[in-house]
Amino acid sequence: MSAGFDVPEVDAFTRPYWEAAAQGRLLVRRCGGCGRAHHYPREFCPYCWSEDVEWERASGLATLYTWSVVHRNDLPPFGERVPYVAAVVDLAEGPRMMTEVVECEEGALRIGMELEVAFRAGVPVFRRRSPRAPLDRLSVPSS
Repeated sequence: MSAGFDVPEVDAFTRPYWEAAAQGRLLVRRCGGCGRAHHYPREFCPYCWSEDVEWERASGLATLYTWSVVHRNDLPPFGERVPYVAAVVDLAEGPRMMTEVVECEEGALRIGMELEVAFRAGVPVFRRRSPRAPLDRLSVPSS
């Protein structure tokens, strides 16, 4: 992973998540106790507090919950990307995830629009869902 404010520090617990993302796979954690998925990755279930949680491959599908267009950000590498769309999406598995929406004009954004995961330099981002795109081959060029 490249150093920057857009990628957290990888530790032993989150390493599987970031390694999967580098290979174009999005992971969530699923609780064996209550069955609910959650994101961001935690070592326990935030709903029932069970420690019986495991990594699970997510479908990569989501809907747009909300967004904001960022026009100024001085932290690297964000300054090179402005304007960009900071967003919260509802993953098909249930959890909400903070992310970025790419390859979509600001005027085309709509709450509830269908999205699919893509990866930019090993970081999950989302774009408008294409019914023909195979989910295991989604990527976005690094900026």
